[in-house]
Parts: sequence; structure tokens; C-alpha cells
Amino acid sequence: MTSPGRQTRLDDLIRDLNLKHIPTKDVDHIRVENCIGFSKVPVGIAGPLRVSGAGLDGDIFAPLATYEPTLVASCSRGCKAFGDRGVQFEVLSEGMSRGPVFIFDDPGSAVKFAREFPALQDQFAQWASSTSRYVRLQQTKVHVIGSQTHVYCTFYCGGAAGQNMVTKATQFACDMLRKTYAVEFSIRDFFLEGQMASDKKPSWGNVKAARGIEVVCWGTIENDRCQEILGCTTQRLHHLLSTGKEGGIRNGQFGCNINTANIIAAMFISTGQDAGSTAEASWSHLTSEYSTETRELVMSLYIPSLPVGTVGGGTSYPTQKEALRIVQCDGLTMKGRLAGVIACFALALDVSTSAAVATDTFTESHMKLARGPRTAKL
Repeated sequence: MTSPGRQTRLDDLIRDLNLKHIPTKDVDHIRVENCIGFSKVPVGIAGPLRVSGAGLDGDIFAPLATYEPTLVASCSRGCKAFGDRGVQFEVLSEGMSRGPVFIFDDPGSAVKFAREFPALQDQFAQWASSTSRYVRLQQTKVHVIGSQTHVYCTFYCGGAAGQNMVTKATQFACDMLRKTYAVEFSIRDFFLEGQMASDKKPSWGNVKAARGIEVVCWGTIENDRCQEILGCTTQRLHHLLSTGKEGGIRNGQFGCNINTANIIAAMFISTGQDAGSTAEASWSHLTSEYSTETRELVMSLYIPSLPVGTVGGGTSYPTQKEALRIVQCDGLTMKGRLAGVIACFALALDVSTSAAVATDTFTESHMKLARGPRTAKL
């Protein structure tokens, strides 16, 4: 709750800067400090895309919150390229991580604690699960670094993305562990996060173990349809993607995709996800497999860490609830489905963007749509 004095200063700021579009009086239910209103982001509808997976089997539209012209048009073109065969997805795993670290006087004490921790894991899991009906410890992995023992923890969090849930669970479990065993193991200090969980950061750790939902999607593009919709053959599209992989290797690129972060960021914002978690989700692996016999191109996209939820956080706001309803993911058990839908539309965008480069129309499209009608219709 804003104090009277601070509210007066905010009111003065709004008046002095002549703010007319951000301020609103409807902020009582917003859980943001010093909230004065909203920043409106355009939302475009991309699709339809036929999506199969997690109980879905039909045409889906995606709400994209973005300032970028061409994004909705390009994604929609990619959706069209897959035709009636559409895109299929599978959820491979899920987990939300936190990486506390215990500090000891010397490496020997750290090693001793690391060796004994597996015997304490069941008790640690009980302490953690007592903080919520939904949080459950899935696994732990200890790492000794000098006089420190890092305990990487992965949790199941129900329908929530779970960042706050695992923070609370880890804090309580670690507090209880220190209270019970600090003397026995000579625990000298403790930090809730020792950077093993890569919260809001891309890392190889988040490629090897999901921080969120691990998902893969794939679809087939026919040569005739590729020429009709994308303006190039499947063979040329495959050649462009293979060429790009070589450049990415030389550049030391982190992951292999065209611009999947555009869809991830746009759908994170529209559906109420933590926009900062686009960092964890930025790594993805795009593959193309060309058949010389059928001239078909099988495209797939693997995303190891998509931190999404369909309850809690920003998903509770009316606008974001409507966006979740558009993608048919408004429910307690829908976060795997949401991750799959995001991956499918990200794949569609990558197909269209790469085709624009393959046909040398990438620049022309951006110049045309970026300077075209303000509310261009597809």
C-alpha cells in the first residue's frame, strides 16, 4: 500500500510531466509497487495454426503482444505453410529450480556435507512440500566448489510457473536443515541462490535440465506449398538453414534458431508470464530434414526451458486471462499445453523468417510493413 506522502509525490510527478496515457485510477488490485497505470502494448492475432498435442487437435490463434511490424504477418505466413498437416508437440519434462549454497570452513567439511546430503533428502523434501499444496521436490544434485556445497533443487509446481513457490519452499527447507544440522556439519553461512539455477539467465544448465517446460514440436512442409506460400522450394529453404548453422558455429552462437525469442516474448507478455524469463527460454534448437525423394521438409524446434504457468502471477489479470482463453490454455493443468503452443508458433515464425531471407525479401517486407497502414489487415 502506498503511503500518503509517497502518493502525493507520484501525483505531483504525473502532473509535472503531463502524463496523460499511462495513469489510471484502476490500480487497487495491481500487485506492483508505486503503480500509476499501464503501458499499452499492441496485441495482434497470428494464425490459424493446426496444433496437435496435450489434448489439442485443431486450429489455434496466438495473441502476440509486440511493437514490431511484420511479426504477426510473418508468423501467420509460417502457420499457413504447414497447411492442414499442422504442427505437433510433445512435452518431455518439467521442473522449476533453485540453487542454494552452504558455506563451510574448509573443502573437507563441504565434501562431508555433500556426501551425507542424499540421506537428508527425504526430510528436506518434506520440509519443502509443507510450504504449498502443489510444490514437490523432484531431485537434487550437489556440487562442491572450494568450501561451498551448492545444492541444485528441481521442483514440480502444479499449474504455476513456480519461481516464487520454489523460493519459499527452498528457503524453509534450508532454514530447517540449518536449524537441525548446522552444528553437526559445521555450516558457517548460507545463501538462498548460488547461481546454479540460472534464474533469468541463459545457461547450459538450463539446456541440460528444464527450468520450466521442456518441449519439442515438429511439422512437415510440402514443396508445392512451400513455393506457393513462402516463394521458394523446400530444398532452397533447407540450404539456407544449413548455411546459417555453419555461420552460427563460427560465431559461437548460443543455440540454433532464427528468431524464436520474438514469439516467446510476445506470448509471455500477452498471457501474463514473467517477461524476464525470456532469458531462460532464449535457447532453442531448430532442425530441418530434407527428403530428396518426396521433396518434403520436416522442421522441428526443441526448447529445453520454457518457464510458463497458467495460474498465479500475471495470469490472474483480466487481459491475460482472455489471451490464455484464445490459445485454449486457461486452466489449472494447462501449462504444458501453453508451452507446446508457444513452441509451435515459434517454429512457424522461424520458417517464415528464414524463407524471407532465402527469397531475399526480408528487407523489403520490413520496410513495407513498418511504414504501411497503422492497422494493416492480413
